[in-house]
Amino acid sequence: MLQNDLLLRTLRGERTERPPVWLMRQAGRILPEYRKIRSEVSGFKELVSSPQLAAEVTIQPVDILDVDAAIIFSDILVIPEAMGLDYELVEKVGPRFPRTIKSKQDVSALITGTAAAEQLDYVYQAVSLTKKELKDRVPLIGFAGAPFTLLAYMVEGKGSKTFSTARRLLYSDPQLAHTLLQKITETVISYLKQKVRAGVNVLQLFDSWSGVLDRKLYSEFGLRYIRQIVESVDDVPMIVFAKGAWFAQADFIDLKCALGIDWQTAPANARKIFGTDRVLQGNLDPACLLGDRERVSSDTRMMLEQFGPHHIANLGHGVYPMTPLENVHAFIAAVKSYRY
Repeated sequence: MLQNDLLLRTLRGERTERPPVWLMRQAGRILPEYRKIRSEVSGFKELVSSPQLAAEVTIQPVDILDVDAAIIFSDILVIPEAMGLDYELVEKVGPRFPRTIKSKQDVSALITGTAAAEQLDYVYQAVSLTKKELKDRVPLIGFAGAPFTLLAYMVEGKGSKTFSTARRLLYSDPQLAHTLLQKITETVISYLKQKVRAGVNVLQLFDSWSGVLDRKLYSEFGLRYIRQIVESVDDVPMIVFAKGAWFAQADFIDLKCALGIDWQTAPANARKIFGTDRVLQGNLDPACLLGDRERVSSDTRMMLEQFGPHHIANLGHGVYPMTPLENVHAFIAAVKSYRY
């Protein structure tokens, strides 16, 4: 039995004494302990692929920040890699794919579903090891990239402000796009189910680039596949975070999961769309944590008041690497001192 089950109780729709709190990218460069480990390995991918190191980095925020959940240290791009599309992570630049998806033959050559998910045993080992070393202190979150976001990287070959090459595929060859998205979806489903078997308590789906589409395209090429994943992986609670998809929020109403809200959506507007009983997560502006501690505390309390119960305190995106650690502590302290 978990010593701290606040996140799970919230996700079950229970009225809790306060909101649970964790941060996207909480295991990372904001922590000196992480930077020390990072300096001792060849690169980010070595950290991800080493179960012992991944477990250590995953647990650091629980020990240092006293958050209410751990999230397994990994990367959304392990899925394309397992499907046969290797990537590189270039320091201060981002991901790069030496080979991208350009044709039907490229899509046909991909490994899919269980066969691809089986390539990621190091992730499941990291989950199992983390669970053992957490000793049931807090829940463990597992995650994956949503199909459209993964397609965007696999077709574009790198990060982009517009992902115009990936978007072109949706217009020029929608059938090929759907074939690729279905292969990604089947792999993500197998991957998440294996993570549950390894011991995660909660799942989160990151659709980081949903905001580059319009509502019609997102409905066809984004939400359609998220819905398939949510309906297929129902062993543990799931949170779906579609960054920038404010234009499609009404389309998420019947999705049976909690929803992450980015900082560009006012809490009052989110509550108007989803109602007061829907579990929502977020949405403090990550840049707020770059200011002074008093402002962090006051803005955090304002966010909590606006969302009300059935809320998971978090940022509206990942914590920025240059964020002062004392401000992260101020954010967490403001949440932990809050009472409904």
